[in-house]
Formats: sequence, C-alpha cells, structure tokens
Amino acid sequence: MRGRAVRAAAAAVVVAMAVVGVTGCSSFSDPAPSTGVDELVVPTPSPDPDDFVGVIDNPWFVLDEAAYADGDGTLVERTVAEGPEVAGVATTAVTLGGATDLYAQDGSGNVWWFGREGEWRAGLDGAEAGLAMPAEPRLGDGFRRAEVPDEDLRATVVELEGSSVLLESVAGSEVTTERYTRGFGLELVETEAGEVVLVRQAEGE
Repeated sequence: MRGRAVRAAAAAVVVAMAVVGVTGCSSFSDPAPSTGVDELVVPTPSPDPDDFVGVIDNPWFVLDEAAYADGDGTLVERTVAEGPEVAGVATTAVTLGGATDLYAQDGSGNVWWFGREGEWRAGLDGAEAGLAMPAEPRLGDGFRRAEVPDEDLRATVVELEGSSVLLESVAGSEVTTERYTRGFGLELVETEAGEVVLVRQAEGE
C-alpha cells in the first residue's frame, strides 16, 4: 500500500477537487481573477510543440536533484534528466519513488504531465497530457493531471498562503495532499490520514 502511495505521489512531481474537462474553475460564488488555467484545454488532445519551451522553471515546480524520506524514513532520491519526445514535445524525465514521469512546460509557465515510463504516454492509446502545476496556482482551481483510460488523475488547489500551496491529488483510489513551496517545489506528501508519504530532506540530512 505504501509503495502505491509513493508512486501516486511521484505523479505530481508525481503531480484534487472538482474535475474540469476543458478549463480551470473556481467553486466560490465570487470567482478569483482569471489566470492562465481558464484559457487552457485540460487535458490537451493535440499539444502544439511550438507552445512549449525547453526548460522547466515554474517556481512552484522546481525540478532539482533532491532527497526525500518516505514514511519509514528510507531515503528516496529524485533525479532529473532529458526525456524523450512525446507527441512531438521535448520532455524532462523525473525519477522519484520508483517511477519516471515526463514533464514539459508551456510558454506561459504551466507544467504538463506527458507520461509515465512503462505505463502511458500522451498521444498513445487514448492518453492525453494534463496539468501538473499551473503557472499561477489559484485557490479552488481543479484540473486533470492527465487523461489515461480507466484512471482518475486530478488535483485541486485547496490552500494557498504566501509562498506555500497545497494540492489535493487523486490518483485512482489514492488521495494525498502535496505541499509545494515557491522556489523549492515539492516539500511534503501525506495521506488523507496525515501519514507521511514523502518529505523533502534538507541538504546534509
């Protein structure tokens, strides 16, 4: 069970609330100001390679070489490398918790999830890229992490305070919360019961 939770958490880094098929949305009666999520097609059936850039520099989704500890205290290393081209888009491969996920960033700063090695890739067998992290997270926004047949992959911004954002992430039957810090990226993943799945380690720990 813990192994599945770690793999689900890796989807957000890897990558809910109400699912939106086409655009981001807010559940509040007075919606927050428009962000780039409102204009996005999520998931995207036909990504245009010209819409994407060669680097991922979204400050909420920092992809550096880092160490995490799982709930048992075992160290889990995150590695980052050049990924394959998926649906015509160059990707960055991020390995964490036994899974290698493929990401790309569009010109507006939104990070998209294009696949998981050995499991699915956008453009094959009905799979479509979804949103891993918006350029400007907004409280209440919900979005598909990806469109994969027979899988439910979605996220919701449930807390946004200063330099910290909390996503509720759904991956099938697994529900976790993922805390990101601006400038550092993924800091903590927990189960609904508050059990640690992954926690980032400070340098030297």
